[in-house]
Amino acid sequence: MIDALSPVRLALIVVFGLCGLFFTFVSMAGVLRLPDVYSRAHTASQADTLGAGFTLAAVALAAGWDGAGFKTVLLLFFIFVTNPTAAHAIARAAFEEGIVPWTEGDERR
Repeated sequence: MIDALSPVRLALIVVFGLCGLFFTFVSMAGVLRLPDVYSRAHTASQADTLGAGFTLAAVALAAGWDGAGFKTVLLLFFIFVTNPTAAHAIARAAFEEGIVPWTEGDERR
């Protein structure tokens, strides 16, 4: 079970997990701090996709190349497709409802 690559593999799992945690917290801070739905959808789609991507990459490395690792990689591709699509749908719905984007000097913040 223990091979020569296990320290490198463990280091990659830790690095990917920490990167995923970082981008997830950046996404959370962006959703809480940014002024309008367009900016929030942007940060949620990009930073959250990166956070989930790095975290799922760490899980895939930890699981190995058996059934669980393969399913994790499939889930990773699913998230890469659906997160930006959902953010686009939210932004489009906001635009169609007439929600005006925030601009510099706008007092709505």
